[in-house]
Parts: sequence; structure tokens; C-alpha cells
Amino acid sequence: MTLPAWLTGEFLAAALVFARIGALCMFIPGFGETFFPARHRLAMGLVLALSLTPLVGPDAVDIAGFGSLLGALAIEVTLGIWIGITGRIILSALQFVGYQIGLIAGLTNAFAPQMGSFEGATMIASGLMLGAVAVIFATDLHHVIIGAMAMSYDVFPIGRIMPQDLSEQIVIAVSRSFYLGLSIAAPFYVMGLLLNLGLGLANRMMPNLPVFFVAGPLLIASGLVVLVLAVPGMLNQFAQSFADWLGLLTF
Repeated sequence: MTLPAWLTGEFLAAALVFARIGALCMFIPGFGETFFPARHRLAMGLVLALSLTPLVGPDAVDIAGFGSLLGALAIEVTLGIWIGITGRIILSALQFVGYQIGLIAGLTNAFAPQMGSFEGATMIASGLMLGAVAVIFATDLHHVIIGAMAMSYDVFPIGRIMPQDLSEQIVIAVSRSFYLGLSIAAPFYVMGLLLNLGLGLANRMMPNLPVFFVAGPLLIASGLVVLVLAVPGMLNQFAQSFADWLGLLTF
């Protein structure tokens, strides 16, 4: 093999790895947060791709035609986006929790800038998602993410894609995210039910009680107290669920 052919093969191998890793780094929780500039995320993807290419890159790249190369790149980008979006769906459980807490505690109008979510979020949702990102790095889950990037080539070899399996896994991730959101928000459902039931009974016993003026501050204060007590358990439950999902790619 001539030197130009060898260099071309190595460059194309690195390009295929970067196509998946770069697309993954644009969306995966932790590395793909929107408050990181896109060029920084792509730079991180490039560094990781160059580091992982000797480990996961193909030994030889078929350059028989430009069309086949474009097809392989498209498949790798699709897989990277799919893995990143699936992880983002798991993270969106906390966005759902934030909306539910805001609805129960009367803080739905406390808007905040978009922080790692698919759309604008409430202040509580943004705080929870920022806390989840901090937990990912504090508990070294970002190391597991990098391991999942490498092991994803065992699950999805370069140039191969299974659209039916990808769609099924997206459905499973959505259902898991919804279940996780409901289980995390359960204490606030109980709190809202008990407080509204108590206020309703108080209004029946004292019709002159200005229940709407009493309910607002009481719900906000109770919601914030429960939030302070429940946040460690909520973030821990998310971290465990996210680690379990990463385990599907690493084992």
C-alpha cells in the first residue's frame, strides 16, 4: 500500500468516527448543553474522535465510490444524533417534573432561559436540568458517556443501521422518561392533593375565608419546602436511570 492510499484510509476512518462522535456531542446530556457554544462541542467531538479512532476505527475504509462514502457518513451522523437525542429524552424527564412542580406550586409563570431542554422552561425546570448536568460531572458519569461512545461501535458497527430498532428504542426512552418524571413528581402530587383538599374543607367550614389569597402563598411556600427536601433524591433517581440507559451501550 502506498503512503497516499494509507493516509487517505486513515483520514476517512477518522472522519467516519468523527461523524458519529461529533453528532453525539451536539446533543448528549453533559457535553451537548446549549449553553456550550456549538464550535466548542464540535471541538470536543473532534478530540474524542481522534482519541477513539485507534480503538474503534475501521482497519480499512472502502473508497470505491463517493456515493458509498456519503452513505456511510450519513449513517454515522444518524446514529450519533439518535444516541444523543435518546439521552436528551431521558434528561427531559426533569423538564416535565419542573412543569408539574410549577403547576402545583403556582410557579408556572416563573420563566427562565432555555437550559438543555427542547423548548423554553420554567425556572424550576431549568434549575433541575442544570442540577442534573452538575450531577453528571460530579459523579463521573461523563466517563461512562465516553465509554458508551466507544462501546456503541460494538452495538452499531460502522456503516450499519437498523431503523426499526432505533425507532423502538426511541419509544422505550420516551416511556421511560415519562415514567421517571411521574415517579419523581409524585411527592408534589400528594402535597397538592392534601393542601387543596384541606383548603377546600376550610372554605366549607369558613365561607368568608379568602381561600384564593391564602392558597397562593401556602402552595408556593409548601412547594419550595418540599422541593428543597426532595431535590437530592430526585437528582439521584435521574442519575441512576441515566446510568442504566448508558449501560445498554457499555455492556
